[in-house]
Amino acid sequence: MDKSIQLSLLDLATMYNGESATETLNNSTELAQHVESLGFTRYWFAEHHNTKYQMSTSPDLLSAHVAAKTNRIRIGSGGIMLPNHSPLKVAENFALLEALNPGRIDLGIGRAPGTDGLTALALRRSREAVVRDDFPSQLDELLSYFKGEFKDDHPFASISHAPEPLTPAPFMLGSSDGGMRFASNNGLGFVFAAHISPQLAVPMLRAYRENFKPSVFMEQPKSILAIMVIAAETDEEAEYLAGPAELQWVRWGTGQFTNPPPTLEEAANHTYTMQEQLVKEENKGKFIIGSIERVKEEIRTLADEAQVDEVMILNMLTEKTSRHRSYELLAKAFSL
Repeated sequence: MDKSIQLSLLDLATMYNGESATETLNNSTELAQHVESLGFTRYWFAEHHNTKYQMSTSPDLLSAHVAAKTNRIRIGSGGIMLPNHSPLKVAENFALLEALNPGRIDLGIGRAPGTDGLTALALRRSREAVVRDDFPSQLDELLSYFKGEFKDDHPFASISHAPEPLTPAPFMLGSSDGGMRFASNNGLGFVFAAHISPQLAVPMLRAYRENFKPSVFMEQPKSILAIMVIAAETDEEAEYLAGPAELQWVRWGTGQFTNPPPTLEEAANHTYTMQEQLVKEENKGKFIIGSIERVKEEIRTLADEAQVDEVMILNMLTEKTSRHRSYELLAKAFSL
């Protein structure tokens, strides 16, 4: 019998095809409800700032909303970009979410700001905070709140983030060895962004398992591979549906950040420059595109190589109908 693979979703709450912010957020809520009915494991929201066509600025607020509209699926952040926040406030917010939705909340933690330098300054209100890398101490402080124990001489030792133990499942995000080391050394779950650094996905996820140290949070390692997946009835249909996502990532890779997300028609009619074509080829490892049979085989092969039992799919299908259908095909293929 095939090894069981869980499937999850990562949402950037992107405004496709001229949608309003409200329409986009309604679509995200409906999608979370849909994949919950299909048996998906978790639904996470990313944190990005100063991005004109994305509504994923506050994963904690989005998580609160969608958790209230669903019943079983795990909800959380992929992730909270910790350098932008007070560890105490993150602990308080996610303890509150956990109290409202017991056993359903995940806290994915990122090391990057999720934005440009100027916006990072606006978020943190301090040039010193932007320049200084104090993520290790931030993470230690955050985890100390959840563990309910600081070192005796810590200035915050007397502060409690909640009146009782309320701890979401903590995960570290990563696209390099840095995130992997924080995850394995602190006994956290680990999610690797293969849609950012596909060549490092397998070695980093394997290294995480080899170096994992049990903690009060997790006794056993829990790793997830994140990647873009676009499945359809045929390879040809999948390639067509993937066109906007491929073009979007090429634009980001060539410094084109102000254009709205491409439509299906725009992507199909786009003529790639030589530079764009090179970037498109370099991006191939970030995607799994094809008929459901082909996609299933590629996901299973990659999951086996990376030693994971869960794959998180970056939601980048621009059309609501084909988006829902893609996840229906995946749910059936993996018997969720």
